[in-house]
Amino acid sequence: MTATEQLPGLGTGRAGRKEWTAFVVLALPLLLVSMDVSILYFAVPQISRDLHASPTQQLWIFDVYGFVLAGLLITMGAVADRIGARRLLLVGAFAFSATSLAAAYAGSPGQLIAARALLGVAGATLMPSTLSMIRTLFRDERQRGKAIGAWTGVMTGGVGLGPVLSGVLLQHFWWGSVFLVNLPAMVLLLVLGPLLLPRGETWPGRRFDLTSSLLSLGAVIPAVYGIKEWAAHGADSRWIACIAVGALFATAFVRRQRRHPDPMVAPSLVANRSYRGALAGNVVCAFALIGNAVFMTSYLQLVLGYDALEAALWSLVPTLGVSLTAPFASTLGRRIGRGRAAGAGMVLGAAGFVLLTTVGTDSLVLTLVGGGVLAAGLVLTMTICSEVVLAALRPEEAGAGAALSEAASELGGALGIALLGSIGAAAYRSDAGHGLPAAYTHGPAAESLAGAVATAARLPGSTGEAVLAAARAAYVHGLHVAAVAGAVVLVGAALAAWRAGRAAAA
Repeated sequence: MTATEQLPGLGTGRAGRKEWTAFVVLALPLLLVSMDVSILYFAVPQISRDLHASPTQQLWIFDVYGFVLAGLLITMGAVADRIGARRLLLVGAFAFSATSLAAAYAGSPGQLIAARALLGVAGATLMPSTLSMIRTLFRDERQRGKAIGAWTGVMTGGVGLGPVLSGVLLQHFWWGSVFLVNLPAMVLLLVLGPLLLPRGETWPGRRFDLTSSLLSLGAVIPAVYGIKEWAAHGADSRWIACIAVGALFATAFVRRQRRHPDPMVAPSLVANRSYRGALAGNVVCAFALIGNAVFMTSYLQLVLGYDALEAALWSLVPTLGVSLTAPFASTLGRRIGRGRAAGAGMVLGAAGFVLLTTVGTDSLVLTLVGGGVLAAGLVLTMTICSEVVLAALRPEEAGAGAALSEAASELGGALGIALLGSIGAAAYRSDAGHGLPAAYTHGPAAESLAGAVATAARLPGSTGEAVLAAARAAYVHGLHVAAVAGAVVLVGAALAAWRAGRAAAA
């Protein structure tokens, strides 16, 4: 029932140069898939001008990739378990290349939206394949821990690198170049993948359940869409209904997994306490990391006044903290226990939030240091959680188990944007109502900092400066309140992780 093909020398021992070279090749699709979430940051205005895209079409051009990617992760993980992770990875690389080419030369908004959706399908084949193949390449626990640390750093770094690369490309080329940049790396993967990557385990006797696939899609996409719209436009019955629909589909999906003879996600896996704890850790870390990233982007641009490219470059600085902690996460987990190490990472992340509660309207260095401490702690915990996920998986469920972990991270990021964003927005409105000049306590300036910047631009000098100063102070107040909320969540999660670690050791 199980067919396994390994690289020469790939057994239970330590990986050599060939395996590490294979890992570098494996990191390429992960970097590109994570970059494509944010690489349109600067390109949308040019796309809108050239393709005459409406505001609604602009939103779908930007968001459809992430929606489809998140919705299909579990499905593609299950496919990887049935046909083999390497085969799916190579199919996905070819599809990603073809759809990138189609996106680059799209002639209408509809064509580009369709191409971005297909990019999401291809991206969903790549992400779970890369993580599950780490399990095959690295049988030694310490080497696997280092590889997972690097994998986590590549995944988080790609999201930050996307806007920077986009800005640089658009200074010299047309908007389609942000898609063509995918091609060289994918071609390299298609050439070297068959030579370096092991075929791994396949389980062809297991049936693929289309109904479960549709239920997982129905669970993820409405929920993520509703949460993101809630963050962008505030609480509304429509977005709550979307989230409720996602919850209903999720309930139906779980029930079907319990009854189906060949479930996409084995009930025994979900019943595994360590695995569930790792999923929860990924949700919390993505919640804090992505939620803070939104605040940092606005702070750099609207409070400190940097243009979009400058803000994107400065936002890369906190990723230096990732490089300091991710490589040592596995070692720390072995020395003090994974539960304690994961909790320590969350406490470090909470310390980063505490630092952010002290920033003012001109605190670049403090903001970058706070963001760096936050990122360092959270990536440490995410690395530990990814180790726990892989350790909990049986060979026949590696793809689906890895995909479910990544879907949890997607959900956590959406929750971070919505909940921390809503908290910050409410605090902004409260403070702006007291700080803005009386004539502007109602209207766009009182609703958001972006509205205040637009309002101030139309006002005479001293009045505009007063509106802008009050709005920036209100935004910083909102950042402080959201940071306190984030710190409370992380400390609570850290305590839960420590208790779970003690229970496991008992």
